[in-house]
Amino acid sequence: MAKKPLRIGLVGYGFMGRTHSNGYKRVPDFFPELEYQPVLKAVCGRSEDKTKAFAEQWGYESYETDWNKLIARDDIDAIDICTPNDTHGPISIAAAKAGKMVLCEKPIGMSTAEGEEMVKAVEDAGVPNTIFYNYRRIPAVTLAKKIIDSGKLGRIFHYRANFLQDWTINADVPQGGAGLWRLDAASAGSGVTGDLLAHCIDTAIWLNGSIKDVNAVTETFVKERLHSGTGKKEPVKIDDACSFFCHFENGSLGLFESTRYARGHKALYTFEINGEHASIRWDLHDLHRMEYFDHSDEGEVRGWRSIHVTDGEHPYMDHWWVPGLNIGYEHSFVHHVADFLKSIEEGTACEPTFRSALETQKVCDAVLSSAAEKVWKDV
Repeated sequence: MAKKPLRIGLVGYGFMGRTHSNGYKRVPDFFPELEYQPVLKAVCGRSEDKTKAFAEQWGYESYETDWNKLIARDDIDAIDICTPNDTHGPISIAAAKAGKMVLCEKPIGMSTAEGEEMVKAVEDAGVPNTIFYNYRRIPAVTLAKKIIDSGKLGRIFHYRANFLQDWTINADVPQGGAGLWRLDAASAGSGVTGDLLAHCIDTAIWLNGSIKDVNAVTETFVKERLHSGTGKKEPVKIDDACSFFCHFENGSLGLFESTRYARGHKALYTFEINGEHASIRWDLHDLHRMEYFDHSDEGEVRGWRSIHVTDGEHPYMDHWWVPGLNIGYEHSFVHHVADFLKSIEEGTACEPTFRSALETQKVCDAVLSSAAEKVWKDV
């Protein structure tokens, strides 16, 4: 059966540009039942040499150096935004007004106010939209969602998560520029809150429901860094570390921590959920496993069990290898692309939509406001 083309215009050729491109390239091979097939029509970036090289490496038919020109093209159906956070809003809004489908890296934008403008733009235009919170689509995390929704955990009491890194400890690391824009508040909006905790928050809301209020503390350990744009030492305005408590709407308590100053950790993302009858925990470093404790087990064999999430009955795994063989981080983006294509086929929403991702942004803003004012904040 002839496939329907979905012509992709990608903005950004960095790390996330590669992960998204890989998703588009792999999905036809492993999800052949989908009606739509991505066509890598054009990539856009500021550096012509680097953009051209990226297009040649990843198989894009053409390239642009101005995202306005990319959006204006009639041969583009969907704009995928893999750029620094301060550009998510302008590109998304322009793409929606031009009638393009919009896919965007997380977080939705720089603030709740900007996120609301982005939601209005895509909803007024009626265009399909999604935000790439990719950890939802790791099979073990999706399995956790299935188990929680089944009611097997019973009433939820606790949700705790952390995301730990160590790459900014050196005070000589500059802020700003192509590789270090996450350290520049003008480009990133915030530090670990919008970058790392946003992932934890999105997953938590998806698994455990809405967050009601927060009480947070943040710290910036290195107060000044050389700015690659100005060549001068300037104040660091992002948060290097953040911890917060929260109440969920379902009555459970939450505990979240994130830092870039945890020596020995490159990307330690974990969560644990404790319920009345059972508990679940997961670790990105062992992403194909979900640990599960069921109090209804007989006493002499009761304990944590490790579920190897690779069987064909597990989420997404029937599209990959035989049971026992792992998949990895990059497959979460393949799954997101597959789900987006399926949503177009069925005329349904691909979660998280811009509106769903706005809820995560509201929590992030409340966290930062709580830390600044040293008070509890409602979301």
